[in-house]
Amino acid sequence: MVQENAIIVFARRGCCMSHVAKRLLLGLGVNPAVYEIDEADEISVLEELEMAAHNKNEVQFPALFIGGKLFGGLDTLMAAHISGELVPILKEAGALWL
Repeated sequence: MVQENAIIVFARRGCCMSHVAKRLLLGLGVNPAVYEIDEADEISVLEELEMAAHNKNEVQFPALFIGGKLFGGLDTLMAAHISGELVPILKEAGALWL
C-alpha cells in the first residue's frame, strides 16, 4: 500500500494534528491517500507501519509516507514546508505537478 501511492497520510480519526497535515497538503494542490485509524486499531497499524518504514519507534500519527518512504509526522512536514523543501520533495515523488 505504501509503495502504491505518491503520498499517504495515516491519521488518527478526529485528530487535530492529522487535520492540519491533510489541509496543508490539500492547500498545496496535493491529493494524498488518507487512511484514518480508529483508536482500537492504532497499535497494530503502528507496528505494520514501523515494519514498512524499517524504523522502530519512529512512526507517529499523523504518519506521512512520500515516495514509498517514511517522511515523518506533522513536525517534519511543517519544517519542510517552512524551509521551502516540501514542494520539491512532493514533485520528485510525483505527488505535485507544478
